[in-house]
Amino acid sequence: MNKDSKIFVAGATGMVGSSIIRKLLNEGFRNIVGSYHSRDPSSVYALHLPHALRFIKIDLTRQKEVEEFFEKEKPEYVFLAAAKVGGILANSTYKAEFIYDNTMISANVIYSAHKFKAKKLLNLGSSCIYPKFASQPMKEEFLLTGSLEPTNEPYAIAKISAIKLCRYYNEQYGTNFLSVMPTNLYGYNDNFDLETSHVLPALIRKIHLGKALETDDWNTIREDLSKNPVENINGKSSKHEILKILKKYGIKKLKTQGSKLKTFVVLWGSGEPYREFLFVDDLAEVCIFLMDNYNAKEIGEFINIGTGKDLKIKELADLIKEIVGFRGEIHWDNSRPDGTPRKLLNVSKIKHLGWEPKVSLEKGIRMTYEWYVRSR
Repeated sequence: MNKDSKIFVAGATGMVGSSIIRKLLNEGFRNIVGSYHSRDPSSVYALHLPHALRFIKIDLTRQKEVEEFFEKEKPEYVFLAAAKVGGILANSTYKAEFIYDNTMISANVIYSAHKFKAKKLLNLGSSCIYPKFASQPMKEEFLLTGSLEPTNEPYAIAKISAIKLCRYYNEQYGTNFLSVMPTNLYGYNDNFDLETSHVLPALIRKIHLGKALETDDWNTIREDLSKNPVENINGKSSKHEILKILKKYGIKKLKTQGSKLKTFVVLWGSGEPYREFLFVDDLAEVCIFLMDNYNAKEIGEFINIGTGKDLKIKELADLIKEIVGFRGEIHWDNSRPDGTPRKLLNVSKIKHLGWEPKVSLEKGIRMTYEWYVRSR
């Protein structure tokens, strides 16, 4: 890529897309087009946008809209960061939407990149593509060697189809489409909705609200719900309604022995599964690094992106509790699903290419929490 290359970032208002755009702007790229659908760019970016960046509203699940965009704009480089994403609850509830939306987004963008002769495309997938009981750490060649985790199977199937689509376009038409499989991501502009978020942002928000409830900080609770309502309960709702919705999501204050009030945050599962986490700005950096320096033939079918380190969800919750300053108790609801027991990526391939992440988990969580508090 040169600084004047036309670059298209699909999913520009999402966590990954917005991070890639920030990195591109910081490196001096001057011709960036970002797509958005439901989330307005003004909620993510500064009001006075640089001339180097334009936004276009597109429903990427609609083939006609995507082809019209590519025909008009003819982007040279494409970052496919758009997706319908969520945690266990969202994946289990909206199975049809997860497989349909993600399949259509990937198919439409990859096909149009081929049809209108984009020089290069980078497709972003997910570590959930691997079998539920894959050997750890998971190597790229473990794909399709076993059954998927049922709670995110629809999403995983859509992401696997995108990998294969890139591969077969490369083989049949000589395109230069790369696929990268990042581990669990977190960071600025993450989704903190208690119904649809992934585990790390959900823990941050639950424990943040738990701390506010613990200290009777109703200004913080109301500010939080005004920014991100939960099931139509917002900062203007009654105290009774707010306490009811917080309790539903496991944030509650109860009397213990001796009639003392104690605040509890109840989390899903046993807390025993292991997870690996990567700060989103590290992912943006490696995406641009790969787009600039490597071709699909050098990468192979896809490449893992992660830290190569994991921890128990219980340990993650304790770390967030310490960072937030919550003094109450965390309880675990064993009746809820755990998901895959472990999802640690083998990252030897990307390390061999000369890239390693820069942001530690503790530092990344601190930065994410500070951003979340500022953005309320």
